[in-house]
Amino acid sequence: MGLKEEFEEHAEKVKTLPAAPSNDDMLILYGLYKQATVGPVNTDRPGMFNMREKYKWDAWKAVEGKSKEEAMGDYITKVKQLFEAAGSS
Repeated sequence: MGLKEEFEEHAEKVKTLPAAPSNDDMLILYGLYKQATVGPVNTDRPGMFNMREKYKWDAWKAVEGKSKEEAMGDYITKVKQLFEAAGSS
């Protein structure tokens, strides 16, 4: 299985976690997912009245230097860690 297929599998698998990840973990996953699928941030930072979108933008911006492949690998690793923490895989 190639990296892209494994990434897509884990992107679906994360939806089956027994408990919802913390907001911090969700932001990490979001940033890595966007970097892996879109690449570097391509939008302006949302304004201060849209905090949720601003946090998501910041999470994406934080991983901007990673290649798509690195972001995919880090995303897979993070999903595996969340399943280990939940006690299932």
